Amino acid sequence: MTDSSRPPQLDKLVKRFARISEPKRRYEQLLWYAKKLEAFPEAGKIPENKVPGCVSQVYITASIDDGKVAFQGDSDAQITKGLLAMLIEALGGLSPAEIVQLTPDFIKETQLDVSLTPSRANGFYNIFKTMQKKVLLLASEMN
Repeated sequence: MTDSSRPPQLDKLVKRFARISEPKRRYEQLLWYAKKLEAFPEAGKIPENKVPGCVSQVYITASIDDGKVAFQGDSDAQITKGLLAMLIEALGGLSPAEIVQLTPDFIKETQLDVSLTPSRANGFYNIFKTMQKKVLLLASEMN
Protein backbone atom coordinates (compact mmCIF):
# COMPACT_ATOMS: atom_id res chain seq x y z
CA MET A 1 0.00 0.00 0.00
CA THR A 2 1.44 3.35 -0.98
CA ASP A 3 0.26 6.81 -0.22
CA SER A 4 0.50 9.06 -3.26
CA SER A 5 0.75 12.13 -1.02
CA ARG A 6 3.76 10.61 0.70
CA PRO A 7 7.14 12.04 -0.34
CA PRO A 8 9.10 9.59 -2.55
CA GLN A 9 12.05 9.14 -0.17
CA LEU A 10 9.71 8.32 2.72
CA ASP A 11 7.75 5.92 0.54
CA LYS A 12 10.98 4.17 -0.50
CA LEU A 13 12.02 3.79 3.12
CA VAL A 14 8.62 2.44 4.20
CA LYS A 15 8.74 -0.14 1.40
CA ARG A 16 12.30 -1.15 2.30
CA PHE A 17 11.28 -1.97 5.88
CA ALA A 18 7.92 -3.48 4.95
CA ARG A 19 9.76 -6.01 2.72
CA ILE A 20 11.82 -7.31 5.66
CA SER A 21 9.96 -10.20 7.24
CA GLU A 22 12.33 -10.96 10.12
CA PRO A 23 12.46 -8.57 13.10
CA LYS A 24 16.20 -9.29 13.47
CA ARG A 25 16.83 -7.99 9.92
CA ARG A 26 14.83 -4.83 10.73
CA TYR A 27 17.11 -4.24 13.72
CA GLU A 28 20.18 -4.78 11.52
CA GLN A 29 18.80 -2.22 9.07
CA LEU A 30 18.26 0.26 11.94
CA LEU A 31 21.82 -0.27 13.21
CA TRP A 32 23.07 0.37 9.68
CA TYR A 33 21.17 3.69 9.66
CA ALA A 34 22.61 4.53 13.09
CA LYS A 35 26.16 4.12 11.72
CA LYS A 36 25.39 6.45 8.80
CA LEU A 37 24.18 9.30 11.02
CA GLU A 38 26.44 12.37 10.89
CA ALA A 39 28.17 13.40 14.10
CA PHE A 40 26.02 15.69 16.22
CA PRO A 41 27.66 18.73 17.83
CA GLU A 42 27.92 18.50 21.63
CA ALA A 43 26.68 22.12 21.75
CA GLY A 44 23.36 20.87 20.37
CA LYS A 45 22.77 18.61 23.37
CA ILE A 46 20.65 21.14 25.23
CA PRO A 47 17.18 20.76 26.83
CA GLU A 48 15.45 22.58 23.92
CA ASN A 49 16.69 19.91 21.50
CA LYS A 50 15.86 16.91 23.67
CA VAL A 51 12.97 14.68 22.57
CA PRO A 52 10.41 14.40 25.37
CA GLY A 53 8.98 11.01 26.29
CA CYS A 54 12.00 8.98 25.18
CA VAL A 55 13.65 6.52 27.55
CA SER A 56 17.00 7.16 25.85
CA GLN A 57 18.61 10.57 25.36
CA VAL A 58 17.57 11.84 21.92
CA TYR A 59 18.43 15.25 20.49
CA ILE A 60 17.18 16.88 17.28
CA THR A 61 17.87 20.17 15.57
CA ALA A 62 16.23 21.46 12.40
CA SER A 63 17.11 24.20 9.95
CA ILE A 64 15.55 25.48 6.77
CA ASP A 65 17.78 26.26 3.84
CA ASP A 66 16.33 27.41 0.54
CA GLY A 67 12.85 26.18 1.54
CA LYS A 68 14.08 22.68 2.41
CA VAL A 69 14.38 21.26 5.91
CA ALA A 70 17.58 19.69 7.25
CA PHE A 71 17.72 17.76 10.51
CA GLN A 72 20.58 16.70 12.73
CA GLY A 73 20.29 14.43 15.70
CA ASP A 74 21.83 11.95 18.06
CA SER A 75 20.85 9.32 20.61
CA ASP A 76 22.74 7.39 23.26
CA ALA A 77 21.00 4.14 22.23
CA GLN A 78 21.88 2.48 18.90
CA ILE A 79 18.35 1.32 17.99
CA THR A 80 16.89 4.74 18.80
CA LYS A 81 19.74 6.35 16.87
CA GLY A 82 18.79 4.15 13.90
CA LEU A 83 15.14 5.23 14.15
CA LEU A 84 16.26 8.85 14.31
CA ALA A 85 18.65 8.42 11.35
CA MET A 86 15.87 6.80 9.35
CA LEU A 87 13.51 9.72 10.02
CA ILE A 88 16.25 12.25 9.24
CA GLU A 89 16.83 10.55 5.87
CA ALA A 90 13.10 10.24 5.16
CA LEU A 91 12.17 13.83 6.08
CA GLY A 92 15.33 15.75 5.20
CA GLY A 93 15.07 17.85 2.05
CA LEU A 94 11.30 18.18 2.25
CA SER A 95 9.50 21.50 2.58
CA PRO A 96 8.10 22.49 5.99
CA ALA A 97 4.56 22.07 4.62
CA GLU A 98 5.28 18.50 3.46
CA ILE A 99 6.64 17.54 6.88
CA VAL A 100 3.85 19.20 8.88
CA GLN A 101 1.09 17.45 6.89
CA LEU A 102 2.58 13.96 7.33
CA THR A 103 0.76 11.60 9.64
CA PRO A 104 2.60 8.93 11.61
CA ASP A 105 0.70 6.14 9.78
CA PHE A 106 3.86 5.28 7.87
CA ILE A 107 5.42 4.08 11.14
CA LYS A 108 2.95 1.15 11.21
CA GLU A 109 3.60 0.41 7.54
CA THR A 110 7.33 -0.08 8.19
CA GLN A 111 6.24 -2.79 10.66
CA LEU A 112 8.88 -1.47 13.01
CA ASP A 113 6.24 -0.89 15.67
CA VAL A 114 5.80 -4.69 15.76
CA SER A 115 9.55 -5.30 16.18
CA LEU A 116 10.12 -2.59 18.76
CA THR A 117 9.39 -2.66 22.47
CA PRO A 118 6.40 -0.46 23.40
CA SER A 119 8.68 2.21 24.88
CA ARG A 120 10.83 2.31 21.70
CA ALA A 121 7.75 2.42 19.45
CA ASN A 122 6.48 5.31 21.55
CA GLY A 123 9.90 6.97 21.31
CA PHE A 124 9.82 6.61 17.51
CA TYR A 125 6.48 8.42 17.49
CA ASN A 126 7.82 11.12 19.87
CA ILE A 127 10.88 11.69 17.65
CA PHE A 128 8.60 12.14 14.64
CA LYS A 129 6.30 14.57 16.54
CA THR A 130 9.30 16.56 17.81
CA MET A 131 10.65 16.89 14.26
CA GLN A 132 7.27 18.26 13.16
CA LYS A 133 7.16 20.71 16.11
CA LYS A 134 10.66 22.02 15.29
CA VAL A 135 9.65 22.56 11.66
CA LEU A 136 6.47 24.38 12.68
CA LEU A 137 8.48 26.63 14.98
CA LEU A 138 11.04 27.41 12.26
CA ALA A 139 8.33 28.09 9.69
CA SER A 140 6.51 30.46 12.05
CA GLU A 141 9.76 32.34 12.75
CA MET A 142 10.31 32.82 9.01
CA ASN A 143 6.91 34.40 8.38
